[in-house]
Amino acid sequence: MKIRKIMTAITAAAMAGVMFAGCSSSNGGSSAGSSADSSSAANSSSATDNGGAENNGTGSGEVSLTVWGSQEDQEMLKQMCDAFAAANPDKKYTFTYGVVSEADAQKEVLKDISAAADVFAFASDQTAILVDAGALYRVTKNKDQIIAENTEASISAASNNDELYGYPYVSDTYFMYYDKSKLSEDDVKSIEGIMSKDIEGVSTNFAFNTDDGWYQSGFFFGAGCKLFGEDGTDPTQCDFNNERGYMVGEYLIDLVNNPKYGSNFDDSLVKAGFADGTLAAAVSGTWNAAEIQASLGDNYAATKLPEFTLSNGETVQMGSMANFKIMGVNSETKNPLDAMALAEWLTNKDNQKLRFEKRSFAPTNVELANDTETMNSNIAIGALALQAQYATVQTSISQCQNFWTPAEAFGQEIIAGTCTKDNLQEKLDAYVNSVLATLG
Repeated sequence: MKIRKIMTAITAAAMAGVMFAGCSSSNGGSSAGSSADSSSAANSSSATDNGGAENNGTGSGEVSLTVWGSQEDQEMLKQMCDAFAAANPDKKYTFTYGVVSEADAQKEVLKDISAAADVFAFASDQTAILVDAGALYRVTKNKDQIIAENTEASISAASNNDELYGYPYVSDTYFMYYDKSKLSEDDVKSIEGIMSKDIEGVSTNFAFNTDDGWYQSGFFFGAGCKLFGEDGTDPTQCDFNNERGYMVGEYLIDLVNNPKYGSNFDDSLVKAGFADGTLAAAVSGTWNAAEIQASLGDNYAATKLPEFTLSNGETVQMGSMANFKIMGVNSETKNPLDAMALAEWLTNKDNQKLRFEKRSFAPTNVELANDTETMNSNIAIGALALQAQYATVQTSISQCQNFWTPAEAFGQEIIAGTCTKDNLQEKLDAYVNSVLATLG
């Protein structure tokens, strides 16, 4: 969605580094700490656009900030915030933490912006909606440095109308994990190769989340279909119901009817399947890398998504949807300069490296992403890099709200058998009409 092919943080880094090298900083990953109290980076016009709030919250020696992040990130967030406080001893910082995942941030923030966290993590497809709702504080502190230090695609995802509203720190897409004691490198090149194997002790050769639009879209993208036009910004365009979309529907119907296919595998089922040896291959992301690696041990492997063959005999590479994790500052924070400094700190080079080491997250920091030796030392990140060239950036236009429910319904009907080849065109037309319906 922002329908343009990309090389995500790892493979786009070289280009981003060249484009922004002229304004790169030599302060490395600790620049936020050294500038936490400085207001010089916030110009007067920017302060006006942000409601003049930058004049507040800088005079006191005591600052309280609330930070939201996923359950899995809580310990790491506390470690990072403690380090921020230690790097800025001229102020006494008190942090309050809340568990809100990136996926749920928009919903929770918009319940009551004034009650939301000062700093929170969100998924990049939420950028435009949060900006339109007036929930995000526009980045005015060290803006040029942040742009220079992160990949072009990630900065674009954190921006709206050419203004930066967030701090990118993770590049996300999905790829395929597999047990190399059960499948060979040649087997995993195609879904057909995976599904053709009879493997002792394995009940599911290939697992996928068919009724999740983030994953399901990979089949449509692989066939050349477009969601919201060529660049993902046209709310009147979706061609999932054209001839090629129809062939995708045919393929999914046949796949679901294969008993070796796991049609509705969420993270818990994927991890359980690898742990008990009943699963040979599954589509997932870096967030499950540690547990899957622990289960598979020496048989742990990952690679790009497989190819698949349409009913016209054409073999295509499965695509994927890519997005970014972004740190945002609440537009109603009482301490905007401190909140911006903290958001910058939480997403700086050092902390992106920590996330890479602890959670196998792909960085958006150009310098880290350019360190190919380190990146490729992580099997999951290496697979993400391979899939990145076939990924499509997830758009943040408001119309995207209409995509998820119809995608889920279409997948569920295929799984239930109520979408058949006899009524497939009708179901695809309904799918697309729902996606393109006028927002209420």
